[in-house]
Formats: sequence, structure tokens, C-alpha cells
Amino acid sequence: MSRQLNDWIDGYVRYTDNSEPPKMFRLWCAISIIASVLQRKCRLEWGTITFYPNMYVVLVAPSGKARKGTAMAPALDFLEDLNIKLAAEAITREALIRELANANSTDPNIETGTIEFHSSMTIFSPELTVFLGYNNEQLMSDLTDWYDCRNKWTYRTKNMGTDEIRGVYVNLIGATTPELIRDTMSLKAIGGGLTSRMIFIYEEDKGKVVPAPFLTDAEIGLHSQLKADLERLHMLRGRFEVTEGFLSYWTEWYLAQEHNPPFNDSRFSGYIERRPNHIMKLSMILNASRCDRMLLEQQDIERAVRVLEATEIKMQQTFSGVGKYSHADTLAQVMNEIAIRGSSGITQEELSYIFRNDANVQVMREIIDSLNISGFLDVFTKDGKESYKRKEKEE
Repeated sequence: MSRQLNDWIDGYVRYTDNSEPPKMFRLWCAISIIASVLQRKCRLEWGTITFYPNMYVVLVAPSGKARKGTAMAPALDFLEDLNIKLAAEAITREALIRELANANSTDPNIETGTIEFHSSMTIFSPELTVFLGYNNEQLMSDLTDWYDCRNKWTYRTKNMGTDEIRGVYVNLIGATTPELIRDTMSLKAIGGGLTSRMIFIYEEDKGKVVPAPFLTDAEIGLHSQLKADLERLHMLRGRFEVTEGFLSYWTEWYLAQEHNPPFNDSRFSGYIERRPNHIMKLSMILNASRCDRMLLEQQDIERAVRVLEATEIKMQQTFSGVGKYSHADTLAQVMNEIAIRGSSGITQEELSYIFRNDANVQVMREIIDSLNISGFLDVFTKDGKESYKRKEKEE
């Protein structure tokens, strides 16, 4: 039986088009769904390294601005329909470890004929900072360990015994705000460890206004096709192989990106180091989205690079307000206010009034000058008043 859709992710984006979340949020929800259903049954062996298709995806937007929860809701429906093991949204570290241990499954290895054990679970958290807690370094350390899908993960129980989880596979999709990231994560935690393994998708506003988000008959039919194809995706197992075209493109991209990072920002130094890992995982997911062959082709890695580069355009705004500058929080809010005004911009007078309780005239001037020097701003005259808009990046 063949697939009903040419590409699952494209179908999901179409299915959710009559909703307010921005397209990038909906796209990454689709990516995370596939990562959830592939589980540890699928892998890519790369020399001494084995890549698995789990990802840590985090939607980020100012509170109430970009419909993060609305973006995640259809994803949850698909995962529950397939009975994918999901972690509780609010849970202690001990209970989470127990849930992961209880997620154990057996799966036949089609190459060796042996039975393999794996503990595959998805953390689905519309309020990620509630899940992580305040500076919960032990939980963040566990999540960091689990990202690499260890064959065995050992932990000590309260009674001082040890237990072992075999075949770890944790996939994560969550949502939060820049303010909550700043309040719940220490400055030293940002840039390495857990955050370097996360893909942060930042949006400052919803994609469009949809007063009547009802499903059409066509969308209801599309939902049935998506569900049927996702069941086929869930049956995939074994090794991904690569074509010469994939290997050639990978080699060229890998060598080039070593000296051309997407941005120079110490808060993303760890992420940049792990960028190739993200591309490998994305390539597997995007390949599974379009076919059952598990043969990675050049088009898969090309698309993975396009998706990641498009995501990186706004990624730095995730940590807006995180820094040692005493007015970093207000600077981040000013940037966001200017960004959401779009091409019409905002006058100096309006901006000063909005932030009258956060910045006096001197501080506001300092912030504007800083944004101007950094290349964020276009300064222009509107109705005879100094005004600002975000500078468009040159292609």
C-alpha cells in the first residue's frame, strides 16, 4: 500500500493553514511529530557515531503573541491517536525517569534477526519552563544525557540501588517565552548543555488573523490521509542509507559551515558546534516524510539545510533580554515592539510612551543608539518625527 500524500510535512502544513500560528511553528510541529513516531527503531550509522531522529524543538514567542499552544494542539491529537508514549506535563525528575523506564518496547532488528529493546518517549510541553522548573540543573542534565540516545542509561534510586534504562530515546517539543527563559535558566546554562541541543523557533507575532478556524471538508479529508500515512511512518524501522549525492552535498556543506557560522553569538556557541547533528537528524525526518525507502538523497539534505537556515534567521531573538547589560530586558522588549510594527515603523514618541515605566529618556536613547549601531534599525522620518523600523536583511 503506497502513501496517500507526496509529503507528510507539506500535508500537515496545508491541514493547519486555516489557523493563526505562523507557518514556521506549524512546520516544526510536523517535524517533531515524525521524530516522535520514528522512535529509536530508525537510525543512521555514520562511522563510529549513530544518529537517531529525536529532536528538542522549542517554540518561542512573547506571551500571547504567536499562538504557540494553538500550533501544538493538532500535533498532540496525532500523537495520541497513535498512542505515542507522552510524558506528563508537570512531573518530578524521579517520576519522569520512571515513565521513561516504563516506555520500554521490543522491536525486531531486521538486519540481525535479534530483538532490540528501546525506551522511546516524547515530552510534549506547551509550558516548557513549568516542566523544567526553576534552575533545575539535575533535570536539565538528564535531558542533555538523553539527547544522544544512549544504549544504556544508569541512575541511582532513592534506596541507593541502581537501575538501568536500555535504548534511551527522548523527543521533546515545548513552548515558552523569552522572559521565562531569562527567569528560569541561569546565564551560565545558556549557550551549552541542554540549550545547545535545542532548536529554538522564534516568532514575534501570529501568522495571520483567522476569526473562523473551522475545518473544511477538504481539510477533514486531508486529516484522514495524514493519519493513515503517519501509521505507515510509525512502521518504519532499520538503518537509513545514503546516496553518493547526499554524501557529496554533506561534505561540501560540512566543510563550508565550519568557517561560516550563521551568527557570532556566544549564547549559541554550543548550538553551532552541534549544527551538523541537527542536519543529520532533520535529513532522516524529511526523508521519512516523503517516502518509505530510508535512502537519504541529496534533496533531503538540501531541504534540511534550507529549513534550518530559515529558522536561524530569528533564532537569536530567543535569548533577547539574556545578558549582563543592565537594560537587556528592556532592549529585548523594544526590539520586539519595533519588529511587530513591520514596515510602518513606530515613532520615537510612541516608543518612549510605551516604555515610560522601564526606561527614562537617557536609557531609551542608549538603547536606540545601540540598536542602530548593531544594524537592527532603520531610522527614518514619519510625520516629521524620528521613527524606527527593523532593517531588512540584504539577500
